[in-house]
Amino acid sequence: MIFRRALQREFTHVAAAVFVALFAVLITVVLIRLLGQAAGGRVPIDAVLALIGFGSLTELPIVLTLTVFLGVLLSLSRSYRDSEMVVWFASGLPLTAWIRPVLRFALPLTLVIGGMTLFLGPWANQKSYEYRGKLESRDDTQRVAPGVFRESSGARRVFFVEVEAGEDGKVRNVFVSEEKGGKLSVVVASKGSIQTDEEGTRYVILEQGRRYDGSPGTPEYRVMVFDRYLLRVESGQQVVQSSRIRTKPTLDLLREADKFSLGELSYRISTPLAALLLALLAIPLSFVNPRAGRANNLLLAILIYLIYKNLIIVCQAWVSQEKLSFSLGLLMPHLAALLLLILFFYRRLTVKLFWRRRAPVALPPGNAGEVDANALLEERAATEEPAQQEQLP
Repeated sequence: MIFRRALQREFTHVAAAVFVALFAVLITVVLIRLLGQAAGGRVPIDAVLALIGFGSLTELPIVLTLTVFLGVLLSLSRSYRDSEMVVWFASGLPLTAWIRPVLRFALPLTLVIGGMTLFLGPWANQKSYEYRGKLESRDDTQRVAPGVFRESSGARRVFFVEVEAGEDGKVRNVFVSEEKGGKLSVVVASKGSIQTDEEGTRYVILEQGRRYDGSPGTPEYRVMVFDRYLLRVESGQQVVQSSRIRTKPTLDLLREADKFSLGELSYRISTPLAALLLALLAIPLSFVNPRAGRANNLLLAILIYLIYKNLIIVCQAWVSQEKLSFSLGLLMPHLAALLLLILFFYRRLTVKLFWRRRAPVALPPGNAGEVDANALLEERAATEEPAQQEQLP
């Protein structure tokens, strides 16, 4: 009971620290990617936080899988470094006695990973694409941001506003560029506002400005000065709901059962199975040799995880291309991991039994630090010589 409680407490503390570190890295990566898209004008600034939430939910099963794997690995590695494993082995506990505590710790997290992969992940992907669709279907006035050049939904116009709307609801220093039929029209105004007529059509009302019409590369331009100018706003087109395979619910994949649905389904089922096998694989991988580097087993564990993950993705692609059946593509990477797990356990147990069977060397009494090798050989020869003489006829 004390053994189980100590292990559960150790696994929980280490896994919590690993999860916080990995989740912080995940948020940072997603934030940097979305800020780059926002700087390029592909994502509005006000949509970054919502997209960060959806992206984090999508990638959370990978973070939890690494949390289970590294939590068990780092906990048992610390036990080896602090010689606690020697105490456990001396008390009669074999290496296989760690399987039950590890399973008790990993099974609840594996169920959470399975629920997120099968249900929460597709929902987050679907909501992310729907939110992006709503952003793309907005009209041109909602795309405008102070100090940023924005393209219209039809990519025909470019808007620029230097100062955002004040108390009067009018923006300052407006620039609009439109290219149509090989001719370029540029409108510059000191003020601008938005008005909607009775039919629901939206217009941009520009005041106190000029319009330049002409063909690029020629001196033929027409200049018009106006006090009030109405510019119709293009309404955004409704974006069709995404049909990507990652956004489909798991029940829809089971109902359709085509090659792409089976490939995605094999990946979703493989994620929680991989988390469970990696937790068991961390038991023999946690061995630390005090004379070797402390990070060797950690580097080997990361390499095994990357190979395992890529093998799952390759099998998913082969199932989608009908190069493998669904059952074979689902089981092949996990059977390879199970074989590697048995091999590592066999290797660790064999080494332990080998050292148990070695007979201890008896040293002569006296100074143990200065052993005379010739005296040992003469004593052994004197002991073996009478036995040989007794065998002679």
